[in-house]
Amino acid sequence: MSAPFAHVAVIGFGLLGSSIARSVHEAMPGVALSGWDADPAVRDRARAIGLAPSIPDEAADAVRGADLVILCVPVGAMGDAARSIAPGLDPDALVSDVGSCKASVAKALAEALPGQPVIPAHPVAGTENSGPDAGFASLFRNRWCIVTPPEEADVALVERLAAFWEALGARVETMNAEHHDLVLAVTSHLPHLIAYTIVGTASDLEDVTESEVIKYSAGGFRDFTRIAASDPTMWRDVFLSNKDAVLEMLQRFSEDLTALQRAIRWGDGDALFDLFTKTRAIRRSIIEEGQDDARPDFGRSDHNGKSA
Repeated sequence: MSAPFAHVAVIGFGLLGSSIARSVHEAMPGVALSGWDADPAVRDRARAIGLAPSIPDEAADAVRGADLVILCVPVGAMGDAARSIAPGLDPDALVSDVGSCKASVAKALAEALPGQPVIPAHPVAGTENSGPDAGFASLFRNRWCIVTPPEEADVALVERLAAFWEALGARVETMNAEHHDLVLAVTSHLPHLIAYTIVGTASDLEDVTESEVIKYSAGGFRDFTRIAASDPTMWRDVFLSNKDAVLEMLQRFSEDLTALQRAIRWGDGDALFDLFTKTRAIRRSIIEEGQDDARPDFGRSDHNGKSA
C-alpha cells in the first residue's frame, strides 16, 4: 500500500513534531521528509540527531514540494507559523496541525492561508517532556487522533490525512472543531489547570510545612507534578485559545467541588462512596479502552506515550 503523501514537512521540532518525524521514518521510509523550527539551536539539534534529511534555515524552504505540511507549534503561534511558510507552499499542499484547540486554530490558519487546503487535527498523545530529543516513534500508537475538517473540506483529502495518522499507529475520529474543544476542555485542559493549581498551592505551603510536601509526596501528588511539568508556553496558549469551553467546564467543576465540600462537612459518607465508586468505574473503562496502563506505576518505565 502506497503512502498517502509523498513529501511531509514538519514545522516545529518539539515533542510532537520530533515524534512525527521519527514515526514517518519508521512507518513510511519511502516518504520524503523535511522540517524547520523557529529556534536556530533546535534546528541544529534536529540536524545533529537526524530528524529529517532536509532542515533549511528558512521556513518557506522547508515546505517546498511538500504535499502535507504539519504545524507543530503552540496554538497561539499557528498564524505566524502559517504566514512564514506561505511563500513556499504548493497551491495544492494540505496544511494541518497538532494543536489541542481546534476552532481558534482553524480560524488562524484560514486567515493566514486563504485558498490553501487546511484540515486541522489533534493527536491526543504526549508526555510532560518537550524538545527535539523528547520525541519517539511509538508516541501515537493506539492513541486517538481527532480530525476536524471544515465544512468545505475535500473528502478525499480528509481520508488521506486520516490514512496518514493511521499509518503512524493512531486511531482516527472526525468531529467538528467546537465539539472537539468542549470535549478536550473536560478531558485535558481542565485536568491540567487543576494540576497547575494544586502544585502551585503546595509550593506556596512549603514554608509552612518545612518542605515536607515535596519530601513526602505520595503517588497522587507526584502524578499532578508530572502533568504540571508540561510545556508552559503551549498550555498558556491552550487556555487563552479555548477560554470559553474551559471557563464553562471550570464553572461546572466548581459546582461539583462545592457539593463534595458539603458532603465532607456534613459527614455524608453515602454521597462520597457513590462518587468514588463512579469514578473508579471510569478509570477501569479508560484502561479497557487501551488509553492507559494498569501495570504498577502505570507502566511509565516503558516509552508508551501518555495522553495529554
